[in-house]
Amino acid sequence: MSFAKSPVPRAPRLGTLLALSALVLGPAAGQSLPSESPQAFVPHTDTFDYVKRDVMIPMRDGVKLHTVIVVPRGARHAPILLTRTPYGASSRFAEHASAHLTAVLGQSDVADDLVLRGGYIRVLQDVRGKYGSEGDYVMTRPLVGPLNPTTVDHATDAYDTIDWLVKNVPESNGKVGMLGISYDGFTTLMALFHPHPALRAVVPINAMVDGWMGDDWFHKGAFRQDSLVYAHDQEATRGSDVTWWSDHYDDYDTWLAAGSAGDMARLHGLDQIGFAGKLLAHPAYDAFWQNQAIDKLLAKQGLTVPVMLVHSLWDQEDIYGNVAVYKALAPQDPGHSRVFLVLGPWFHHQQRLDGSAVGPIRFGADESLYFRQRLLAPFLDHFLKDDAPPLALAPVNAFETGTNEWRALSTWPACAEGCRIEHRKLYLQSGGKLSFSAPGAATPGYETYVSDPAKPVPYLPRPIHIEGSAGEQVWETWLVSDQREAASRPDVLTFVSDVLREPLQVSGEPVAHLQAATTGTDGDFVVKLIDVYPDEVGRQPAMGGYQLMGSADILRGRYRDAFDAPAPIPANRKQLFSFGLPTANHVFLPGHRLMVQVQSSWFPLYDRNPQQFVANIFQAKPGDYVKATIKVFDAGTDASFVDLPVAAPSGPAGVK
Repeated sequence: MSFAKSPVPRAPRLGTLLALSALVLGPAAGQSLPSESPQAFVPHTDTFDYVKRDVMIPMRDGVKLHTVIVVPRGARHAPILLTRTPYGASSRFAEHASAHLTAVLGQSDVADDLVLRGGYIRVLQDVRGKYGSEGDYVMTRPLVGPLNPTTVDHATDAYDTIDWLVKNVPESNGKVGMLGISYDGFTTLMALFHPHPALRAVVPINAMVDGWMGDDWFHKGAFRQDSLVYAHDQEATRGSDVTWWSDHYDDYDTWLAAGSAGDMARLHGLDQIGFAGKLLAHPAYDAFWQNQAIDKLLAKQGLTVPVMLVHSLWDQEDIYGNVAVYKALAPQDPGHSRVFLVLGPWFHHQQRLDGSAVGPIRFGADESLYFRQRLLAPFLDHFLKDDAPPLALAPVNAFETGTNEWRALSTWPACAEGCRIEHRKLYLQSGGKLSFSAPGAATPGYETYVSDPAKPVPYLPRPIHIEGSAGEQVWETWLVSDQREAASRPDVLTFVSDVLREPLQVSGEPVAHLQAATTGTDGDFVVKLIDVYPDEVGRQPAMGGYQLMGSADILRGRYRDAFDAPAPIPANRKQLFSFGLPTANHVFLPGHRLMVQVQSSWFPLYDRNPQQFVANIFQAKPGDYVKATIKVFDAGTDASFVDLPVAAPSGPAGVK
């Protein structure tokens, strides 16, 4: 340090003062203020354990689709897993901003384990017209043909995407698999039409296959009213950022106050939504629906790519589709090398979550984790990895609810070795009884109830409110909800068997055969096959007397003879209403009882039937809704029954 005398300071110049004041006070009037943000910020990601790329992939018609590619750092010769979605590709990786792949993936994707521990490259793409992708959005866009006059569909978009990926992702081995749940399962199935040679395996999970027969939009003619909410939220904007409004807490009140489903559509301005108009214009199973039923289309084309169809036994949204696809394709695969089926104890999309329970129904283990590790990973590894480990996987892996065991089977429906499936008639009988023995004659020979559209049977205990996380859980598990409240209503018929002394296994699709008459000229019929628990359950006292649905569905009466030709029901004349229920694989245990419930509404899940024939129910007026007295016959040769596919010892029919 120097102690020399400092020179006398000089006064600062005027220019220096102006410059200093500009730094403190900003530029003088008329000057620009430079942006502090770069034109293009380049994140420093060298320390990340993955590489993420956002790209726009061109399709054959020039439209570019937004695609997110996530590659584990250091990956080489890795297979690609592709999902095409209308729900926002970027959002799948946006929950956590992290340098670590484990945090970025989170726990929202059924493929997480495959990417984290299996070395797969993960690709998600916005379908055309949604989020970051260009083009026009069309709900479940049909294949090019009668319903699609353009040159593009989900099949061509999948082909063009795969073609680009194998040429532009240098870390890949040139093999691509597709998987997805629900709508993403639909786009996965669509890739099977004229598939790209690099597509080596597909896994559609809870896929939407036939929206009229039993998936999202209708069930055998009865309209699922939440379809209007979904169409509104999906199509109102590209980013799905305008949501449905409500004016009641209880959805039951909301829909009852609106009137018909058509009235609700008009109330919410759905004349602006293209798909809503199609729903309201096609209440019957006409060519519009038939020409886009994927199971029928795949049956005509045939299959060249191995497929694992994954079905949830309590799927509250798409309980029809994958089993229908299996029935269409399995006969084309006699060697059991291309068509695989998984039946699991889940609600819709639970395969990606914890699978140890559905509501109060517990399984003792995480059956979703079992699926991901023991079924999904071996299937994809075999068909997509270069070393191609051998596949020791049964053609059908079916979880047996009741016993809570997985069964490896050669086909479906089937049961374990040493048994076969036989069909047994479970008869509705007078006095509310249920038996495999045919009933004798009785007077009057039928049971009655009054179906009042002003007081429809709720599908859940009221209030029905499925908003928020708590409401979402109620919606996800409603198919296992206790049916005792319905059983107590006078407009629900209940038939109960004696206590079982031996286990009874039902494997396959039950078929309801109702002999019924109505004072109306239209009407709906709901049939529910129920497992009634013992009055006391030791380790789970709250399950005492629980009424668990194993299989249930609805038929709109006007379609009793032909789904594409609605016809009035002759009033006061006995008619046969025959329809299949969803696939079950359930063991009714000793000490339990079987129950069948019959009713004529399931509200507000399904729209109310006026019970007076009108050409288009969506245009029903308040005066069209009338009470009807229903007779369900349960005696002698007229007795109604449910045809049950029951496991029996191997041998000639009838031999025990």
